[in-house]
Amino acid sequence: MKIVVAYSGGLDTSVILNWIKETYSAEIIAFCADIGQEEELKGLKPKALRTGASKCFVDDLQEEFARDFIFPMMRAGSLYEGEYFLGTSIARPLIAKRMVDIALAEKADAIAHGATGKGNDQVRFELAAAALAPDLQVIAPWREERFRNEFPGRAEMIEYCRRHKVDVEASAKKPYSMDRNLLHISYESGILEDPWFDAFAPANKGMFKLSASPEDAPDKAEIVTLDFEQGDCVAVNGKRLDPLGVMRVLNKLGGRHGVGRVDMVENRFVGMKSRGVYETPGGSILHFAHRQMESLTMDREVMHLRDGLIPKYSTLVYNGFWFAPERLALQALVDESQKNVTGTVRVRLYKGNILAAGRKSPVSLYRPEIATMEADPTQAYNQGDATGFIRLNALRLKVAAKVAAGAKKKTAKKAPAKKRK
Repeated sequence: MKIVVAYSGGLDTSVILNWIKETYSAEIIAFCADIGQEEELKGLKPKALRTGASKCFVDDLQEEFARDFIFPMMRAGSLYEGEYFLGTSIARPLIAKRMVDIALAEKADAIAHGATGKGNDQVRFELAAAALAPDLQVIAPWREERFRNEFPGRAEMIEYCRRHKVDVEASAKKPYSMDRNLLHISYESGILEDPWFDAFAPANKGMFKLSASPEDAPDKAEIVTLDFEQGDCVAVNGKRLDPLGVMRVLNKLGGRHGVGRVDMVENRFVGMKSRGVYETPGGSILHFAHRQMESLTMDREVMHLRDGLIPKYSTLVYNGFWFAPERLALQALVDESQKNVTGTVRVRLYKGNILAAGRKSPVSLYRPEIATMEADPTQAYNQGDATGFIRLNALRLKVAAKVAAGAKKKTAKKAPAKKRK
């Protein structure tokens, strides 16, 4: 049996790689997607081979991640439950896609992942695999009782690595877990499981990797311009960049000014609530600026239609339905809505804040000569027309009010008179 295993080099996936190899008497091909983890990938390939893999693929997918996953999602204005920029959620379908590609090329029988049975990632990985390679088997050790019985805790995993000479650092358990990519870093579990715990308190500064705390950010605001073409940012501060370049530059700018920190309690797909803390510096700037560009260039009804679909689109991404037909259909509508989202947005970054500092577009729908409170030289709008407009819109409200008043009078007449004592 040949199995492609998602591998990060940490304790969990090192144990899983070796355990699957022994339990299934399988040849193991390790795979790690480089989607912006940076120093976390150092020495990963030789480590995987020492742990028991026959091959190890470490593929740089950052360009594809930015272009084909982050940017389409940004065009949709996605935010899960109003706060989460979906940094982990949007990475999973790309990782699964590449795993499937490797499995098919290597003629593997299955893919395997280390996602727990309580989280969202197991769903995201497996729904993506089902959409792309429906006949490929998926192995999820954390959902196997024999695996959970063997490894009830971290101590048992460390002891397993010692016995099997698996190369891991047997350090004390971190007080939280972390997941990093080009779009964000997420922190959860451990000390963060208490929703009253203040993750942004000065004592917890050391947890954050991508951003300065707003209190420590520069005392002087920084102006940044973003140029958009058909909904995509194509330049920052006048310098033309590809999507990957945009994300890298905005991450540095946002991180310097403490932008993009979120602490929220969210609803997992599997049914429970969980608390997550996120750093999304570049994504926060991009999302904000994109919205500013839309405000100038999108038709009102198109915008409201698209906005009504944001919760649905975001939930599809969060729940792992990136490759589902309904997400693809929504994307087609989103991309159609972006045809005129072109121009330049200027923002001011200051101590965790992103403030609008100007917007302009060659296809702007905003016409100051029409919107002005002064005399309209174009005579495009006759204020007297508003009388009939208001009268027609008020008609149903007046009718409803009269009906309600009549019903109230009838009820009052039918009520028995109170007896005097």
